[in-house]
Amino acid sequence: MTRSRFTGQVALVTGAATGIGAATARALAAEGAAVLVNHWRTPEAARAVVDEITAGGGRALAIEANVADADAVTAMVRSAEESFGPVSILVNNAGIISRAELTELTEDEWDRVLNVNLKGVYLCCRAVAPGMIARGAGRIVNISSDLALTGEARLIHYCAAKGGVISLTRALARELIPHGVNVNAIAPGMTETPMLTANPITYNPERERSIPAGRWGTPQDIAASVCFLASAEADYYVGALLSPNGGIVM
Repeated sequence: MTRSRFTGQVALVTGAATGIGAATARALAAEGAAVLVNHWRTPEAARAVVDEITAGGGRALAIEANVADADAVTAMVRSAEESFGPVSILVNNAGIISRAELTELTEDEWDRVLNVNLKGVYLCCRAVAPGMIARGAGRIVNISSDLALTGEARLIHYCAAKGGVISLTRALARELIPHGVNVNAIAPGMTETPMLTANPITYNPERERSIPAGRWGTPQDIAASVCFLASAEADYYVGALLSPNGGIVM
């Protein structure tokens, strides 16, 4: 296993049992980070990611926590610190999606999506920021979506949450950069993850052909951007938004 950019660092990746989160956990571990693989009710998938990392000589631990629960997030960060040390890289990737027209969208479903996709980012940032500030260093990478830039029918709650992630990122970047903590965001395009493949309305050959790059994004495409923003190479990126989207948004 290659040891380079993240040797000696501790990374917490939320929603890391599958898709972009799992690819990011593997990529960070491959470059030396000890990785906390957060999941919610997917222990087998999370364990598979951990086993793959440890089999390659890396360090990883699965931690179950609902990122929308403040107490659970506090306990998760405490467990991370007890296991590997202070969190130096936070990747807020956990997210959920559902579809409904405005007139059918219930308040409960609005709250459910906003709580995980936006409140969860706030809670995780709040939990790790004091330690990062005290040490004068840290990296936070928040995963938004290209749909925050374009919008899409029947996804107003998801788009609102992901748009909020971008605004949160920019405001928090201004707040934390004086303390040596870089905060940035990524807005992936259509990426071949379980969230995409579960929806045949979106996941079909015609939609794929509409992407200028001619293919779906891969979780590895997005993980590469995360690793860049988490690295020293991105020191001058503050409140930035990268959008690897295959040309959907130009």
